[in-house]
This record gives sequence, C-alpha cells and structure tokens, in this order.
Amino acid sequence: MPSILITGASAGIGAACAAKFLAEGWQVGLLARRADALAAVAEGAPNAHCLVADVTDAAAMEAAFAEFTARTGRLDVLFNNAGIFTPAGMIDEVPLGDWERAVSTNLTGMFLAARLAFGQMRRQEPRGGRIINNGSISAHVPRPGAVCYTTTKHAITGLTRQLSLDGRDIDIACGQIDIGNARTPLLEDLDRANRAKGDPPVAMMDVSHVADAVWSMAVLPLEANVQFMTIMARQMPYIGRG
Repeated sequence: MPSILITGASAGIGAACAAKFLAEGWQVGLLARRADALAAVAEGAPNAHCLVADVTDAAAMEAAFAEFTARTGRLDVLFNNAGIFTPAGMIDEVPLGDWERAVSTNLTGMFLAARLAFGQMRRQEPRGGRIINNGSISAHVPRPGAVCYTTTKHAITGLTRQLSLDGRDIDIACGQIDIGNARTPLLEDLDRANRAKGDPPVAMMDVSHVADAVWSMAVLPLEANVQFMTIMARQMPYIGRG
C-alpha cells in the first residue's frame, strides 16, 4: 500500500489529513512532538506509525524518516505541514525570539522535512514521489500583524517552485496547498478573540475539506501535478478590491 508522512500530525490540519489517509488504507507516518497526541490520532490503527520528533531538530527528523521508511520500504508522499503562528504585532514590536521561532519551524523545519523526503525519493526503487507543502493564503496576501508568518510562507512558495524544478527529471513532484481558514482550535481561538473585540466573526470551513483536497493532490499519478491549489472558506475577504 502507498505511504505518506505527515508533519504536524498531532492536531488541526495534520490530524485531519492523517485520519483521511488512514481511513483510505495508506501507511501513514504521523510526526509531531507529543507522543500522547499522536497516539490519539492513530487510535491504534495498524497502518499508523507514530514518529515523535521536533521538525526543527535535524537529527531527530533524520531518525524519524529512517524509522518510517524502514517499516514501509519507501516514501510515496510527504505532506510538509507543521507550522506555527506567533503572536501578532507590528514589526517593530515583534520580539526577535518570535521571529526566530517562526523561521525555525515554518521555514527550517519544512526545509529539513523536504530535504529528507527528496533524498529518500531520489534513492528508492522505483524512484520518485510527491512533496506537498502547506503554504497559506498568507503566501499571497497577509493578515494584519502577521509579519513572521507571512514572510515564512512566502519563502515556502520559493521552496515549492525550486523542488518542482529540481525534481522534474528524477520523478519527484512538488506542489503547494494554500489554505484559508480551516476550522481548527487555533482559528477558533482567533475567532473568539475577534468577537471579544467587537470584530466580525472569522469565516471558516470544515477542516475535512482540506483533507479531501490534500488527498486529491496525493493520489495523482506522477505524470501529473497540482502545482498550486487554493482552498478557502467561501466568505473570506480574499478576492476583491479594497
């Protein structure tokens, strides 16, 4: 059966995607920092492989990828999903520590995962595979006060383009899904904060729609690729003139 490794699989979008692929019978590597949360997502599924690692830790990531591929024999898809949203603020108010955490997780962490996946896909027989990077609509238009998140997500678009180019002749596809307002605990917290300030509610969509979209990208034959997909809550103020 095909295999996928999902980073940030313990909650939110990663957990929803893990549930989708587990239900479809794939071998699923669930990678995150919290073993208890991963176990809850896996729910004892025989095709689930819990991999405890911090995406910013190069040695831990290498060990996790090696463990997964030793069990499955290959890696068909990486959903490069793990990321954080640091506290909002104007750039001159953002602590340097928040910037460094955002870069470490959202950029370096995704680079490390992509590097390991690319190397595995290049070496395995038959050669090839697919990397799906979780971008964001912030890779196109920013949310106010989100300089750390927005900057790192723009960088992921560059990573996606480069991997797509470099993998072209060695059967490695790379695409990006840009997600706008999937209903997760993080976004629900933001919605409550907005409502408390008297702001309008945040338009959201069910996170299962994201899982279905990632699935549609993952099951394509390697002769085809979704280079960029945007999936968003229909009522979000994303398209329009201001």
